[in-house]
Amino acid sequence: MLPIESALVVVVPEAEQLVGPFREKYDPSAAAGMPPHITLLYPFKPPDDISEAELGNLSLCFACLGQFDFSLAAIRRFAGGVLYLAPEPDEPFRRLSLVIWQRYPKVPPYGAKYSNIVPHLTVAQLADERQLDHIADQFARASQGKLPIRATASEIALVEKRAGSWQARTTLALG
Repeated sequence: MLPIESALVVVVPEAEQLVGPFREKYDPSAAAGMPPHITLLYPFKPPDDISEAELGNLSLCFACLGQFDFSLAAIRRFAGGVLYLAPEPDEPFRRLSLVIWQRYPKVPPYGAKYSNIVPHLTVAQLADERQLDHIADQFARASQGKLPIRATASEIALVEKRAGSWQARTTLALG
């Protein structure tokens, strides 16, 4: 049985043209329907446990936080096979993650798997580091003259994965 799960993310449609071809080939979440995004909290609560009252609580939480501009320019990697674009500034994303986590302490970012919150937009995810080196070179060439990507975080999407496919359930406005 496929897992049913949810996440809170900032969708970045401005990145689709550049990162889309790479994500389609090398990011399993893209193949499952997830658009380019920066994750704030994953995993969140099971979708069936998120009531309308819970959505109202999240909406009030995000309404108190302002929209912000950011850019994606730096190409970076995580050990273990992830190529990503780093947002600048990254602090507003980290702050959003921490605010959500404070409201929902039983659902830490990435299931408490990592000690630091590192905001990022995944371009490729592969276990083979040598192949990822090649993809990183291709992406660096493809991105010449196309970075930075400028965007505004104005809303947070609650996305759900059911039957192996990610779908947006709702969006919640910032500020």
